[in-house]
Amino acid sequence: MSEPLGFTSSASGALPLDLVGRVDFAAWRDALPPASAAWVQTQGFDGAPGTVVLVPGPDGELLGAAIGIGDPLDPYSYGHAPFALPARSWRAPTGLGPGVRDALRLGWGLGSYRFDRYKAPPRAPAQLLAEGFDDEVFAVLAASVRVRDLVNTPTEHMGPDELEQIAREIAERHGARIEVIAGDELLARNFPAIHAVGRASHRAPRLIALDWGDAAHPHVAVVGKGVCFDTGGLDLKPADGMRWMKKDMGGAAHAIALAELIMARKLPLRITLLVPAVENAVGPNAFRPGEVIATRQGTSVEIDNTDAEGRVVLCDALAYAGERKPALLLDFATLTGAARIALGPDLPALYSNQDALAQDWLDAGTAQRDPVWRMPLWRPYLRYLTSHIADIANGGPSKMAGSVTAALYLERFVPADLAWAHLDVYSWNDADRPGRPAGGEAQGLRAVFAMLKARAAG
Repeated sequence: MSEPLGFTSSASGALPLDLVGRVDFAAWRDALPPASAAWVQTQGFDGAPGTVVLVPGPDGELLGAAIGIGDPLDPYSYGHAPFALPARSWRAPTGLGPGVRDALRLGWGLGSYRFDRYKAPPRAPAQLLAEGFDDEVFAVLAASVRVRDLVNTPTEHMGPDELEQIAREIAERHGARIEVIAGDELLARNFPAIHAVGRASHRAPRLIALDWGDAAHPHVAVVGKGVCFDTGGLDLKPADGMRWMKKDMGGAAHAIALAELIMARKLPLRITLLVPAVENAVGPNAFRPGEVIATRQGTSVEIDNTDAEGRVVLCDALAYAGERKPALLLDFATLTGAARIALGPDLPALYSNQDALAQDWLDAGTAQRDPVWRMPLWRPYLRYLTSHIADIANGGPSKMAGSVTAALYLERFVPADLAWAHLDVYSWNDADRPGRPAGGEAQGLRAVFAMLKARAAG
């Protein structure tokens, strides 16, 4: 692996960097030479999270620096450092525990990220000295960057064709098998719901299916919503609601990055990755409100709202995943604004039909400082998806429990005996924060990888 952005393997010229919290600030300051301690005092540095102090020598040269941190196991405690420090190389203290070292490296990498496909960043990040870049923390960092890059890229350059090409490149690199079912072949192969949503676009809808791993290993199916742009369809979104809809393939970005990470780390799992990739466009043959569409499962769906299209493409992919009879089915989707209203932008909404699976993901999220929040599959709310002419509607007139009803819709297409979890994820930072630049974001990814790694080992 080449040197990730923000890191160097050369110790030449690297200055010492201390990690200081408010609790240990006084002891750190008192160990400094008197002149340096007086300088720190003058600067008002006290180890507060997100702060930095540069420590000069007697002749004005730079001797080192310290960054203020919060939770030492939270990667975002270090995310401010790469652009708060001078753009030179830095050496972390020796003797850090592996958890702190990994959090520092991951947070440094996340903080160094800037999406630079179209615009060069104003400056380079500071570099952290690290020997070797093949360990797991850098693989997790690469997966997080993969999500950010995919989500940040405008639809012009990240449509169904481009998602397919990326999946093909990943498959070739890791020796996976890939099949793509596109255009009218979706109808011939019984994926009518995916076709209905994507048929109005000049870019053919498709289902991307990738398989990897030993058949003797536990089989995990991963599904990601790949709506590369969502106009809302004939139920057209207003301009402000459509502005960031390049990110509506955030679920696919998470699914692709997770599968790639599992393959890169060679977890003893068998992986099926399924991405229904479409553009929900407006055109003469766009699917309409009030239509009844067929699905792979045979369940008829009345279209109450063409802007509830993500669950429609997912239902065919989930049914197909269930036919593969995996031991575990996971799906990721930027599915509802209701989840953001309930939990805000930082907490993805987790739904599962199995308590043990949900708890494993929650526990991994706590340990990885990558939280998710479980929401209820309250089945009486299926009444909000009642159709009088079809088996189920994709929406309804009520605004109640929008994230719950979306998850209940998906559950309808999952075999009852299959362990399943659904993550309604925002995939986005609305504004710049340390380690979290505005734009695409990986959420719940580190947690689910840690969960799958533990399950594979156990």
